[in-house]
Amino acid sequence: MSAVRARAGRIPISTNKEPAAAGKTTGSGQAPARRLRLSAQDRFIDWFQSAAPYIHAFRGKTFVIAFGGDLVTDGRFVELAVDLNLLAALGVRLALVHGARPQIEAKLKAQRRRSHFHRGLRVTDDVALACAMEASGRLRVEIEALLSMGLPNSPMAGADIRVASGNFITAKPIGVLDGVDYMHTGEVRKVDSVAIQRRLQDAELVLLSPLGYSPSGEVFNLSVEDVAASTAIALKADKLIFLMDTVGVTGRRGELMRELTVKRAQALLARGSFTDSDAAFYLPAAVRACQQGVKRAHLISGHIDDALLLELFTHRGVGTLITPDPVEILRPARSDDIGGILRLIEPLEADGTLVKRDRSLLEREMNRFVVLDHDRMVAGCAALYPFPDERAGELACLAVHPDFRNQGAGERLLREIEARARRLKIRKLFVLTTRAEHWFVERGFTEAGVDVLPRERRTLYNLQRRSVVLTKRL
Repeated sequence: MSAVRARAGRIPISTNKEPAAAGKTTGSGQAPARRLRLSAQDRFIDWFQSAAPYIHAFRGKTFVIAFGGDLVTDGRFVELAVDLNLLAALGVRLALVHGARPQIEAKLKAQRRRSHFHRGLRVTDDVALACAMEASGRLRVEIEALLSMGLPNSPMAGADIRVASGNFITAKPIGVLDGVDYMHTGEVRKVDSVAIQRRLQDAELVLLSPLGYSPSGEVFNLSVEDVAASTAIALKADKLIFLMDTVGVTGRRGELMRELTVKRAQALLARGSFTDSDAAFYLPAAVRACQQGVKRAHLISGHIDDALLLELFTHRGVGTLITPDPVEILRPARSDDIGGILRLIEPLEADGTLVKRDRSLLEREMNRFVVLDHDRMVAGCAALYPFPDERAGELACLAVHPDFRNQGAGERLLREIEARARRLKIRKLFVLTTRAEHWFVERGFTEAGVDVLPRERRTLYNLQRRSVVLTKRL
């Protein structure tokens, strides 16, 4: 979920920045609008309005959210409960999966017993199983208690969360791997999705422990990632969310990788990049879920305040998003993109970067536009106006949302316009700009006089704006 800036005049702010906008300069000049300092209340309204599309999109959707037992031990589940209450109030159907590793470790330590792990999974003997059952039972009660909060004058005031839990998970033993007998450690065999869906439809929150049961009455200790992924797949969940100790999936230099396709994630896993991080456990589960019908998976830190809301209700997010297909695509504009395009260009019209366009004309010219679609949001746009008699074309209304600037979005739009122009047998592309001259020059454009414009376009040139004319031979 990412950032384009320039200044007035012919001197650009920086040669490595993408342009906020470039476009047709027809119409009368406008003085830059005065920027007003936003109050805290204005900023809140602005944020709330920007979150509205997500609120509409999430209503009635199913989210599976998984977290480790340390979230409860450290007291961080109180803040998470507040966020879960908000999601529930917005109509999101929630299934929670909790881990219990630190609680099991504490109980084993109290009995002076050592833990045994193989391939990251606990080898569960009789004592460890008893500890896992006791730890999960206690954790479930603690979580239910925290979700039952509702004190007046608190974020949970008026909350009415009903929690459902039970024997929804059928498990089977892992058996022996690499010569190691996992004993009471199991894996998910089946999720009773019908029973869970029934409770979700009744507006209950479903809480799942990392335990499974066999038809013969045995109990198995399960991994939280297996339970969460299997549940998300069975429910055909819209989102699977893992709260981890780390910020998400990171690259070689420690940078956060904000978006990954399944194919890219598989390549990273094949290289063995995450042997010592949470990603080694959670990323394969996220990939499996996305391969089997889950629309989105998120890996985020449980140590960032309000990480869940920031990930879900902001374009940029705070963790790593995994999707079956690329979340960002270039495509021809459609009539339903008009609102998104207007939101992009209106601030630029207000500060004088773009001349205000006639809205009805803009709607009629949608076929000239391409948009950068980022997860159903218009993150950028550009238009091509051809002059076939002179085999020329104008690149206009190139604009990128602030969250996606300086990440190559402008270049992608430019390349798409150039490809369109070539298909139309256009040999010369031109652009008029007041603020992004150097950006275009670095991408092959050269400055020219007004006389190089097609005759029809030359008559519309606005002398007051004094836009720079740049051309590029295709």
